[in-house]
Amino acid sequence: MDRLLTVYEVAELLGTGVRFPRRLIEERRITFVKVGRHVRIPESAVEAFVGANTVEPITLRSTGLRGAA
Repeated sequence: MDRLLTVYEVAELLGTGVRFPRRLIEERRITFVKVGRHVRIPESAVEAFVGANTVEPITLRSTGLRGAA
């Protein structure tokens, strides 16, 4: 079973304030679990969120042209 993280732990993992994970939960942009009144986020959901929002760098190809003369 996945480790369930508090909102504060997710904020620390992402390097953000606590408002960001709370907004993700409110907008249903991340998987979460309700345990009574408490909200917990599975560690795999955080990893999936980061992976889905990761932007790979663009590698530029050299065209062989140096520029305008």
